[in-house]
Amino acid sequence: MTSHDKPTSDTDRITRTDPQEAEAKAVTEAALFEAFGGVRGMVETVVPGLLFVTIFTINKDLHVSAIAALVVSLVLVAVRLVLKDTVKHAFSGVFGVAFGVVFAMMTGNAKDFYLPGMLYTLGLALAYLVTTLAGVPLIGLILGPVFKENLSWRTRNPGRKKAYAKASYAWGLILLAKCAILFPLYWWADTTQFGWVLVALKIPPFLLAVYLTWVFLAKAPPPIDVFAEMEAEEQAEKARKAEARAAAEAGAATRSQEF
Repeated sequence: MTSHDKPTSDTDRITRTDPQEAEAKAVTEAALFEAFGGVRGMVETVVPGLLFVTIFTINKDLHVSAIAALVVSLVLVAVRLVLKDTVKHAFSGVFGVAFGVVFAMMTGNAKDFYLPGMLYTLGLALAYLVTTLAGVPLIGLILGPVFKENLSWRTRNPGRKKAYAKASYAWGLILLAKCAILFPLYWWADTTQFGWVLVALKIPPFLLAVYLTWVFLAKAPPPIDVFAEMEAEEQAEKARKAEARAAAEAGAATRSQEF
């Protein structure tokens, strides 16, 4: 087993000084910001639903509310395209709004605008919990490429795997708690009451889950940069080949002199 294959533990690593810990926390914060969309991503998540419930509260017109929500989500994507920014979070918002519009239009029930998003939240909560129980926590699969560690944390960095497991459990339980509030209200509350509660629950659970993820990862061992390792191995391989060529050329020159 090579040194790259040996698992690392917290005790195998050099204790980080305060500046190193601060840098690790800053890197973790930046990675989470990138992975989950940051402030703009939160705005793009909230605005379509907020516009829908606001218009519906005023005029009770399902079609106008749904179309307005879809239009504003498309505008948010267009803004990102103009600014040449990443569009993955905005596009996911468009798809969510589009599914909600289709559901609401098909059933004629304005509350069904929110149903696809609720089902997605429930499915995501179960995915966080199931993958963690299976030994492959979902948050690690999401953040591994962001930290340039890919899946190295599974076998080579047990302390980091433990942190990913804690974070995934946190995400799963927080999202399940959110579902436990929303699904009963979906049946009992009227459309405007339900819509405002859902909008109010968009950001706080998300921020809590992100904060707990940051806490767990900031205390975990640093990620193993597998990309840097691969580059180093490629450079070492090139150096070995160059040395072999040089040795072969030197040997050939020696033999030619002997003859």
